[in-house]
Amino acid sequence: MKEDQSKKKFKASKSEEEWRKELSPESYHVLREQGTEPPFQNEYHDYKEKGIYCCAGCGTPLFTSQKKYDSGTGWPSFYQPVSEENLGTREDKKFGMTRTEVHCSACGGHLGHVFKDGPKPTGLRYCMNSAALKFKKE
Repeated sequence: MKEDQSKKKFKASKSEEEWRKELSPESYHVLREQGTEPPFQNEYHDYKEKGIYCCAGCGTPLFTSQKKYDSGTGWPSFYQPVSEENLGTREDKKFGMTRTEVHCSACGGHLGHVFKDGPKPTGLRYCMNSAALKFKKE
């Protein structure tokens, strides 16, 4: 995982008005307001197509279908990103717990969280929000 990038300037920056025009209300809530969608009721939690999951805000490639697995949590989960350079992390202390938030390194959009309870070879579980992703078929 990359180091905390919370003070980084993002290359894909837009005004809040531009983000609101370009994103669905749910994607805006997740990406720009650090929201979370309901488990098991989102587009990609059980999605089986082959391809690449990109940031819904800016199109940066984030994860491949080959690194996706069923974590049983109700959100799409991956054990490895396309490139660690495409993700940033920061500490999240909301809801009385400490977690590692994951965001897109290009636009800063909130994607979800990463946990250290995933499968081999990385031992990581990138638990992402479908609303933060856009899928591109192979």
